[in-house]
Amino acid sequence: MFRPLALSLTLLSPVSAVETTFVNPIAEGADPWVTKYGNQYVWCASEGNRGISLWVSDRLTSLGQKHVIWTAPESGPYAKEVWAPEVHLLDGRWHVYFAASDGNNANHLAYVLQSRDSDPLSPYTLHGPFNTGDGADGKSPNIWAIDMTVLEVGGKRYALWSGWDAPGTDQQFLYIAPMKSPTELSGPRVLLAKNDEHLWERTEEKLESRGLAEGPQILQQGGRTFVTYSTAASWLPTYKLGLLELTGKDPLDPKSWTKSPQPVFQSTELTYGTGHSCFVKSLDEKEWWHVFHAKRDRQGGWRRAIFVQPFTFGADGLPDFGKPVSPGAALPFPSGESLPTPELPVTADFTKGHPKGFSYYGHLQFLNFEKDGMHLGTVPAHPVNDYRSGEKLVLDGGDFTDIEATTTVRYVKGDRDAGILFRVTAPSVGFDAQRGYFAGIIPRDGSVVLGKMDGSNWKEIARAKADIPANATHELGVTARGPEIKVTLGGKEVLTASDSTYTSGTVGLRVVDTHVSFGELKVKPLAGK
Repeated sequence: MFRPLALSLTLLSPVSAVETTFVNPIAEGADPWVTKYGNQYVWCASEGNRGISLWVSDRLTSLGQKHVIWTAPESGPYAKEVWAPEVHLLDGRWHVYFAASDGNNANHLAYVLQSRDSDPLSPYTLHGPFNTGDGADGKSPNIWAIDMTVLEVGGKRYALWSGWDAPGTDQQFLYIAPMKSPTELSGPRVLLAKNDEHLWERTEEKLESRGLAEGPQILQQGGRTFVTYSTAASWLPTYKLGLLELTGKDPLDPKSWTKSPQPVFQSTELTYGTGHSCFVKSLDEKEWWHVFHAKRDRQGGWRRAIFVQPFTFGADGLPDFGKPVSPGAALPFPSGESLPTPELPVTADFTKGHPKGFSYYGHLQFLNFEKDGMHLGTVPAHPVNDYRSGEKLVLDGGDFTDIEATTTVRYVKGDRDAGILFRVTAPSVGFDAQRGYFAGIIPRDGSVVLGKMDGSNWKEIARAKADIPANATHELGVTARGPEIKVTLGGKEVLTASDSTYTSGTVGLRVVDTHVSFGELKVKPLAGK
């Protein structure tokens, strides 16, 4: 059944596995939101437009562990199109602001979830919709609203959002209103700024195209209050950031806001469609970091990924965001942040949920934890801007040399590669966006494969024939001692090879265009020399 295969490749220079940098993009997603809470970060994300999840992490460069906090009903005014959630700690409770509709975009309104207490993972109750329309009551009629956020200044609290100027117009402007409480507005909306004063605010940057303003985000520093906003077209590379500053005393007076005459953050040749930002400090509070999304494709659409990069303030007190970092470029970790240093042996039982210390890289809808284990490459029931990217779950900070790693693999749908990553560094979103090795099984052509990646390219090292029934659970193993690598299937050696490109790194699991359930991952050091 198994035909061992042995070969040697030309040895390349070793690559250090010491991780002092990370690589963008750090995750799939759009409209990212993260807030610092003690020594942790709480990320907020739409759960396939049908719910909301919080991801808790001890690092800004990883989403961390996933927790679904709310699932939309099957039908009703807030059952679908759950967009751009943000989580804020206000008055001792967490509040998740989001937009939702009945499936018709014209019916989008703003809602908020309120936690039971100061624990971000405590139960939530739904409030809303907010009265974001015209008239003294804000609902005569209520009008389309998305991207709600909260501004606190001068001891008062305000809501900002992107709304239509009238029902059905599809013309987006920035609005502001005072808040009575975290769950209720106390006054009518006020138009904060026009959306087409500059050519760069128009969707296609042409006079004949319309203006568009959305995604307002608060940035406060040195006693000054700024609001960035996303403008032009979210579905095109023209998406960018504009800037407003509160230069007057009354935030409800449009004359109190001064608009920058130029965009403050926009596309490059390699990173484009940049926008819907948020801003957060490093763990030690010494650095400001910019979190934003960028498009995966130049053509129209909303397939996006999340980037993080530092920024500063200039001598004039204005934020200087610089240029968006390129995909694959290494950046130093945020100040005060470092990878953990896990020790062997490591055992991850995926039947118990998302284990702490493992980071996911891929479209958020392609990861799920069920009773039988981790489903990697899950085909979404309701796909939203989905794309495949060699989905992977990677152990944070592992720096292992000689190891034995085993996992159990059950194919749910598909027949492509699934298996073990080892001696891996610099993981990111992308099929081959990591440095290191991969050993996997491929049922469609009955083979076991071993290969390596350099961050953007794949090179096969060895391949062997094997019997891989699609309806069975397979035990896949890898042994790496120095340059010698062995791959086993069902405890039997099926492939051996020699390659010394990578000498150490972490471990993980990966799939290629297929849906697999992994029950566990075990990693232990090799005994002796």
